[in-house]
Amino acid sequence: MSKSYKPTGTNGLFAEEFRLTKLSKQGDPLERLNKIVDWGVFRETVEKSLPSEKMVNAGPKPYDPLLMFKILILQRYYNLSDEQLEYQILDRLSFCRFLELSLNDRVPDEKTIWAFREKLIDKELFDLFGALLEDHGLIAHEGKIIDASFVEAPRQRNSKEKNDQIKSGQSPEEWDEVPNKKCQKDVDARWTKKNNETHYGYKNQIKVDNKHKFIETYTTTSASVHDSQALDDLLTTKDEGQQLYADSAYTGEEQQKTIKKYKMKNKVHEKGYKTKPLAQEQILLNKEKSKTRARVEHVFGFIEQSMNKLYVRSIGKKRANGYVGLVNLTYNLFRYEQVVRLNRITMTNWG
Repeated sequence: MSKSYKPTGTNGLFAEEFRLTKLSKQGDPLERLNKIVDWGVFRETVEKSLPSEKMVNAGPKPYDPLLMFKILILQRYYNLSDEQLEYQILDRLSFCRFLELSLNDRVPDEKTIWAFREKLIDKELFDLFGALLEDHGLIAHEGKIIDASFVEAPRQRNSKEKNDQIKSGQSPEEWDEVPNKKCQKDVDARWTKKNNETHYGYKNQIKVDNKHKFIETYTTTSASVHDSQALDDLLTTKDEGQQLYADSAYTGEEQQKTIKKYKMKNKVHEKGYKTKPLAQEQILLNKEKSKTRARVEHVFGFIEQSMNKLYVRSIGKKRANGYVGLVNLTYNLFRYEQVVRLNRITMTNWG
């Protein structure tokens, strides 16, 4: 009869510390983020999002709102469902260290996480961190890049007739008779096709500051909205005098008017047509512009690879917009950690 296998290793009081030290040597991105971000600057805005509740002595105390906010950052970085997020916090030492939880502390369950996310004002948090970056010169205003990426949503299986009704802004009458079914139907997401690939959901439309590649502004649209239609929502008066880079999807008379309205220097790729192909000079000029415009692909590359893609599990544009806001904020936080680590630039005073 074979003997059972018994692993050997460090036991006792220092076993957890030993394992965390090993994780640090491997390069724990969460530990690096915790070391350079002053999470306290978010507290006031996070607490403002929540309704005031009377303290009751009986029963467990509510979770710290800042802890819950960091849990949502974890969720977006690893793109986890509420159920998986609860499990992973219970299971992973690196998550507990990031959240400053001991093995004896209570962990919020999936329903608590969902309820907190529903109340959070994500746009204010994104703008707060953006203002800190700008105050410390990390939003350099030395050129802007605009682009969009698909945010996939749970695919709806509706008939063509029902999809036509949804596109026209109407809700099929039979859904009103079954409220439980209706609340599971996304009437804001749309189908679209690009490069022979079919997508369903939304788009994360962003404007990136050229120097350090931080996302400065964003807007969420349905997947069928053409990229160029978001241009006016992304540009601001602060962009005056700067160069604007974008691919040829942002060409056209209306787009030129918008760029002119904000007094920007147009560096958008020129577009060729069957009847009017680009001249050699225009092709070379586009290649030169691509050297700068391609920097936005680094942003989406990080989101797609390090953050496990853009996929929303919720229903409706309001929740999708909250998801996109947290994704963009999470990207900016991790990008800030990279800038500090690679360039030794830091915000010496967060407050």
